[in-house]
Amino acid sequence: MFNLEGKPGAIGRVPGFLSHRFPAEIVSFDFEHEVPIRDADGFCIRCGANEVGEAIGRLNENSESMAGRFEGYSNSEETEKKILHSVFVQGDAWFRTGDLMHKDEKNFFYFVDRIGDTFRWKGENVSTRQVAEVLCGYPGVTEAIVYGVTIPGTEGRAGMAALAVERSFDLIRFRTFINDRLPAFACPIFLRLQVKLEMTATFKQKKYHLQRDGYDPSRVTDPLYVDDASHAGYILLDQSGFDRIQRGETPF
Repeated sequence: MFNLEGKPGAIGRVPGFLSHRFPAEIVSFDFEHEVPIRDADGFCIRCGANEVGEAIGRLNENSESMAGRFEGYSNSEETEKKILHSVFVQGDAWFRTGDLMHKDEKNFFYFVDRIGDTFRWKGENVSTRQVAEVLCGYPGVTEAIVYGVTIPGTEGRAGMAALAVERSFDLIRFRTFINDRLPAFACPIFLRLQVKLEMTATFKQKKYHLQRDGYDPSRVTDPLYVDDASHAGYILLDQSGFDRIQRGETPF
């Protein structure tokens, strides 16, 4: 894709004269099962303008051509996971990018999130990347990792954020700040405050162990907070509060 026009925020688009050689599409996506949605005939569904889905690219049957060529991984199982078969016609093959995108009426593509980093809560899709950008806009927040956690008796995953904060961080004003900038379903219900967030050797944020720990005080030594509706603010989450949530007595 190329953004020769300098379209703000866009990755770019496939020029019309190359679209037959480098076909790219965005297909409707099942966020719960993390797979493209198929219609009654078993084919994928192209997204409309500004509809979020998974970006895919067609694989070329001509092995001598570099266009649309996919060598695959050393693990054949992993290779097969990246390929969709019979997408729009019987027998065709398309590469799964693992990227959620949308495109506008002029076919400019826009990145939304990586698959697995978007979750559903209260029937809405929550982009962890977009929420994290808002959280990092508050003074005193230096880093943010946003992820979804499961709560007994609820559908989807509730938002939780691990924040690296400075001493000047004000929890009360922070809540007002994000409520003014995010829809209610996207505001994190749980907060985990740290001085610094852990990174991998390749400088990527470590999210897996945060999701594994969840909001359980017995697993987390950092300060934990829950957004309590009766207090109209975040309050410390202790073991008794955790137990009440596990019994279905949610404070939000």
